[in-house]
Amino acid sequence: MAYLDLDNMFAAPSGCRAASATVTPTGFSAIEWSVIAMAKRDTLRSLTTPGRVSRAMGSLFGLGAASRLADPRLEALRRLAVYAWRRGFALPTGEIARFLDAGYTEAQIETLVISVTGMRVGSQSARAAA
Repeated sequence: MAYLDLDNMFAAPSGCRAASATVTPTGFSAIEWSVIAMAKRDTLRSLTTPGRVSRAMGSLFGLGAASRLADPRLEALRRLAVYAWRRGFALPTGEIARFLDAGYTEAQIETLVISVTGMRVGSQSARAAA
């Protein structure tokens, strides 16, 4: 049975090292896309650490804080995706630096923001045309 690698359909042949060294990833894996979709529900408040009073009130009234992802790379993606869902291209430079330090590329930032805002703009323009 053959194997079809859908994540790297147009990758350079394995023997061609020069082409593979210049290829920058622009897409995301399936788990990364699910993190981006999950971030749509999160608010900007979920990115801050709760203080003592907030934790006490949460435990008193049974309100839990949004948990962070265990993988630091995916957490950097989630944080940037929350900002992208809420603010579009107005991303904080600190979050961009954290995203790049996690091993992502600038092309992936562009892919993330365009896909998030494209979904939002597309749904609004469809309502305006109707």
